[in-house]
Amino acid sequence: MRVHELPKVPQRDLKPRGKGLTMVMDKGLSVRETEDMVSVAGEYIDYVKFGFGTALVSPNIKEKIKVLKSAGIRAYLGGTLFEAFLARNMFSEYQKLLDFYEFDLAEISDGTLEMKHDDKCDFIGKLSKQVTVISEVGSKQAGVIIPNNQWVQMMKNELAAGSIKVIAEAREGGNIGIYNQDCSANNELIDSIVHDINLDDVLWEAPLKNQQAWFIKMFGANVNLGNIAPTEVIALETLRVGLRGDTFFQYLNA
Repeated sequence: MRVHELPKVPQRDLKPRGKGLTMVMDKGLSVRETEDMVSVAGEYIDYVKFGFGTALVSPNIKEKIKVLKSAGIRAYLGGTLFEAFLARNMFSEYQKLLDFYEFDLAEISDGTLEMKHDDKCDFIGKLSKQVTVISEVGSKQAGVIIPNNQWVQMMKNELAAGSIKVIAEAREGGNIGIYNQDCSANNELIDSIVHDINLDDVLWEAPLKNQQAWFIKMFGANVNLGNIAPTEVIALETLRVGLRGDTFFQYLNA
């Protein structure tokens, strides 16, 4: 039985979606593994990020991009790689790299490399003339504390500068940024963000099942979620539509 034949199941938009996005983190998949992922879960994946700097040390990137594009999935480079080029004063070379792989999507972040926020917004503006830009807010350093109002203002500024989505940082461990050290949600920060930022404009990094379930319970099936493991896409989709214990009663009781 298809999901749409089961009563009390939330509607999921077809691709290309503007909300309910799923971003998968690729930390070194082979072409065959990419093909397998797409064959099983391609209709549920919107973005695939080649995590951090893996694209420079992984073979067959062009072949993987071709597989993803054929399934309507947009691939892009991890923001850390952008920072690595910027740290070497090689922004123009980074732009050439995007052209070489024919990316139409790019991420700008400052999670590792310190930069003035005005400068980050300038890079967003410049790069958005070449490709679609999404930007990431939050530090990857555990000791860096960003006040809630500053998170919100940075997100506002980056959207105004040209980002189509802002990513809320959590790293692949899910224990930083929008989460506490025990991987639980930082409720105060998240509340501050959704109070002032359109929910559809935010992509929440949620690598762990309990984090994915928390966001779905809070904001519904069509919340944007990222840093999903390739083997967890189908499991996430069952969470979204109430076909897993964690969200089973989410829609039955509605």
